[in-house]
Amino acid sequence: METKEILKKSLLFSGLDSEHLAEVAAIATRRPFGRGETLFSEGEPATGFYLLAQGSMKLCKVSPDGKEKVLHFVHPGETFAEAAFFGDGKYPAEARATEKGEALFFPREGFMGLLERNPRFSLNLIVSLSLMLRRFARQIEELTFAEVPARLAAHLVELAERKSTVFQGTTYLDLDVKKGELASRLGTVSETLSRAFRKLKEEGLIEVEGSRVVIFDMEKLKVAAGRRPA
Repeated sequence: METKEILKKSLLFSGLDSEHLAEVAAIATRRPFGRGETLFSEGEPATGFYLLAQGSMKLCKVSPDGKEKVLHFVHPGETFAEAAFFGDGKYPAEARATEKGEALFFPREGFMGLLERNPRFSLNLIVSLSLMLRRFARQIEELTFAEVPARLAAHLVELAERKSTVFQGTTYLDLDVKKGELASRLGTVSETLSRAFRKLKEEGLIEVEGSRVVIFDMEKLKVAAGRRPA
């Protein structure tokens, strides 16, 4: 896929016309990566920010004793590391690939030049960062107040809305990360996550077949996630 087509799918650049998209594409560098590869580590100088073109990436903190806390999973079309780009100039977390893919890299100097010449870039960036802050606020609220089964139900609903197959009222989706990583994402441990899966299964909402989840009643799962029924 051409760089301009990748940019069009991103919230950050969706409001730009063809000419301005071409300007952004001209400063972008395509960076393929393999599964497990690290794009940047916590504390490194933030020389630019990224847009995920394909694959999957996780932003995480690693403690001195090697324990990992996943802050966010990045999906295609999403930008990441913008806060570091405009903040203190250092990446606050590690970006590690959970599957093979490709990212676009935007260097600080080149992108700042575009911002100075085009105010629309600034407006789009503010919108993107605001949505990101809202998403993190919702995540913090879920981790603080919701029980693990509700957190799991919310994650399954969100995942199903992004990519799933529906056949005769039944939804089929594949987990995008291993269950250990999912437990970290939901702020719990693997044993508690397994009990949450079992609870949703016993309630007749889902069935789990390896990494595949079958959702029998999406509306009831949304209620379990704390959403109001449609």
